Amino acid sequence: MIRFFCCFVFVATTIATAQQVPPELVGKWAIEREIPTGTISCWDDKQAKAILGTQIEYTAHSFAWNHKHFDHPTVKVALVSADEFHNQRSAPSGNGSEVSFRQLGISTPRVKQVTIGHPPANITGATTEIPGDEVWIKNSNAIVLAVCNIYFEAKRLGQ
Repeated sequence: MIRFFCCFVFVATTIATAQQVPPELVGKWAIEREIPTGTISCWDDKQAKAILGTQIEYTAHSFAWNHKHFDHPTVKVALVSADEFHNQRSAPSGNGSEVSFRQLGISTPRVKQVTIGHPPANITGATTEIPGDEVWIKNSNAIVLAVCNIYFEAKRLGQ
């Protein structure tokens, strides 16, 4: 009985933790710049520039960008290595999209990747992504995000 109770408490804690935005991401962030990469995008320059200066806000139980707000989204957290990131986000041919930690200014061998699930959104008609729904934590005051295969850096506000 005690073993069952301990297992139940562990599973319940794991499920609750998996549904929360990580504490190091909680706060307000401003999308400050596009990061030059060798990727092929579904957005043009005008669409990419339109999200510069917009803000993302994360709380433990919500996610918001530009008047789109989601309570209790699904949250997945993973540690991703530089090689894993490159292999998942770059095309295998030499003529395809290329992106690496180095291009993004990430100097660590692994970063925390946070993916936030939400209903599809119509930002421009080209994608259902929302800026900030998948991020890589660069450091305590900077995150990297991608929308339509264009990479941006956002800085923490209020520090």
